[in-house]
Amino acid sequence: MTEVASRKQDRIARRQVDKFDARRTELAVATLHTLAELGYARTSLREIAQNSEFSHGVLHYYFEDKRDLITQAVRQYEVVCVTRYDEVVATSTTAEQLRAGFVAMFFDTLGQDATLHRLWYDLRNQSLFDESFRADVLEIDGHREDMVWRVVSRYAELLGGTPAASSGTIYVTLDGIFQRALLHHFTGNTDTVAQLRAELPGVIDMLVTKAG
Repeated sequence: MTEVASRKQDRIARRQVDKFDARRTELAVATLHTLAELGYARTSLREIAQNSEFSHGVLHYYFEDKRDLITQAVRQYEVVCVTRYDEVVATSTTAEQLRAGFVAMFFDTLGQDATLHRLWYDLRNQSLFDESFRADVLEIDGHREDMVWRVVSRYAELLGGTPAASSGTIYVTLDGIFQRALLHHFTGNTDTVAQLRAELPGVIDMLVTKAG
């Protein structure tokens, strides 16, 4: 085989892989809300197919099992979620603006995308029992930690200060608040959610050591 022919075959192979990956992404996004409504324990590829426009055969061709599909779907949602917070960071010119924007986004997405966030916590909890989830969950969790760190470190910078703890500690602090608010959102405890929203700005301030 000539070098030119070999390069041509490589390009064709790469295009096929790219098309396959693109189709996986498309299917994951299209079934995301079905997955979010059903949850991990109540789903199989067949049940997902019955609640979507795609056949079981199509889903099985692109995904090994429901774990593969759910992980891919959560990854796609996290990309969107991270972008939202990055926009808040990029457009804020003062510490107060950044904090207000973060708090608003924090609770807006909790209300608007509650079932999708529930799916993430479902997946993360499953990883405690199923080792096959753990690498993917830790990677996604790392992206979420990085996202929170960008917000808090920029907030500290605008205040002329520094973050008061490590990125991991800051992340679990805010993630714990979010998960608690999500639980009370589903329970209908609006007063608790409102209280957490009112107290979040003060928590953010505690995560930063101000200059002077």
